[in-house]
Amino acid sequence: QVQLVESGGGLVQPGGSLTLSCAASGSIFSINTMGWYRRAPGKQRELVAFITSGGRTNYADSAKGRFTISNGNAKNTVYLQMNSLKPEDTAVYSCYVNSGGYVSWGQGTQVTVSS
Repeated sequence: QVQLVESGGGLVQPGGSLTLSCAASGSIFSINTMGWYRRAPGKQRELVAFITSGGRTNYADSAKGRFTISNGNAKNTVYLQMNSLKPEDTAVYSCYVNSGGYVSWGQGTQVTVSS
């Protein structure tokens, strides 16, 4: 089994920044991708960003230019640096890892953007 532990959510004012972290542990084989989804109240789940084992990144249009996904020094850890946050970024953010074709999920962390 793979465990994902997320951290970094919270309340921030519009225009502010947050960094989400997600660390994967357990029975991890080759990691294909790691990334972040979010679900806002009353909306469908949205893929925010992902990063491949080769370092290729992909972002939702809503995240381009404001969010940056990275692995840092550990390939089993993924970060989401979020800048210029807007109220519409308010959501539960969940990280995932695709390892050997199996997808595991974190428990989710709340991000609230409000003045």
